[in-house]
Amino acid sequence: MAKTKVDQKTQRALWARAAGRCQYRGCNCELIGELLSGKEDKMFGFVAHIVADSPNGARGHPTRSALLAKDISNLMLLCAKHHRLIDDEAALDHPEELLQRMKDEHERRVRIAASIQPDRASHVIRFGANIGMNEALVAKDDIFGSMQPDRSPASFDTIDLEMLGLSLDDADAQYWQVQQTNLQRQFAEKIRGRIERQQITHASVFALAPQPLLIELGRQLCDILPAAIHQRHREPATWRWQSDTAPMEFHVEAPAEVHPTVALILGLSATISKDRIVSVLGQDVSVWSITAASPHNDIMRSVEDLSHFRRELRRLFDRIKSVHGEGAKINLFPALPVSAAVEVGRVWMPKADLPMNVFDQHRKIGGFVSALWIQ
Repeated sequence: MAKTKVDQKTQRALWARAAGRCQYRGCNCELIGELLSGKEDKMFGFVAHIVADSPNGARGHPTRSALLAKDISNLMLLCAKHHRLIDDEAALDHPEELLQRMKDEHERRVRIAASIQPDRASHVIRFGANIGMNEALVAKDDIFGSMQPDRSPASFDTIDLEMLGLSLDDADAQYWQVQQTNLQRQFAEKIRGRIERQQITHASVFALAPQPLLIELGRQLCDILPAAIHQRHREPATWRWQSDTAPMEFHVEAPAEVHPTVALILGLSATISKDRIVSVLGQDVSVWSITAASPHNDIMRSVEDLSHFRRELRRLFDRIKSVHGEGAKINLFPALPVSAAVEVGRVWMPKADLPMNVFDQHRKIGGFVSALWIQ
């Protein structure tokens, strides 16, 4: 433990830079509450040294220890648990360089969060099954962190839309009707009125659900409310956009012959062959498609790729309607990243676009089944 008494001015500056939170990576626990409790004997926050103030201490140095003993660049704000960890329990696992990175990362996040203007605030919408039981997939810390630096949460309370736990099999048409109605009801109760009253002016959406319901969520959001649709990545496991690959190339294909029955394949996460469409709709079908060159389930890496997909889909909706006429219906077969599925519903315009019969792949049946209508 430190022997040097750090002056109050430096301590206050450190508390401010840390925003009153533990700077150990992955902790971020708030320390101010206990500081304000008035309990003199309660342990709340510790001013810890990266390079020990004594050459014999953790990460100590013959000359630098004395020079850095009161330097704020060498000080971290830590909770009791992580103060013990870096100085006593696992000092060798916490070299100077690692702790300095933790401090710098934390203080950078605080600066970014503090610099965000009020008009960049966004309400967080989570959608999925059993959100409370699957908190790891939609954890607030991960979600809030992925919004920065462009947005910040308008509230620490998220707006949660949850699927119903049903005994029905998802091959049953009633399953989808019940889930669709449930989503519509929750959206009306929790979101639509607040949009109309301008209490929600921007939304950040984090959704993990079957594709037909993601498309329905997008339809509810529509394109009137400004929104950022986020993608859950597998590698690394995060909601933060990665932008670590070359821009996606989309292949748009039109049918060779025009038939009354229309199918649209959206194959970005997996390949959907035309044979699978024919097995459901018959031979006399016009198959349109947007596909990726090498589809896989972690393909959507950047927000620019998602915007590109929106543009391609908007043009294709217009083209299909022009070719097949006002009375046609689109049979939609999606294999999409979650963000793209939500955007399908947002791009679709109720007064301008053709109704869509959304199909879902069912493993037990071994093929596609009609799930729900977007109309």
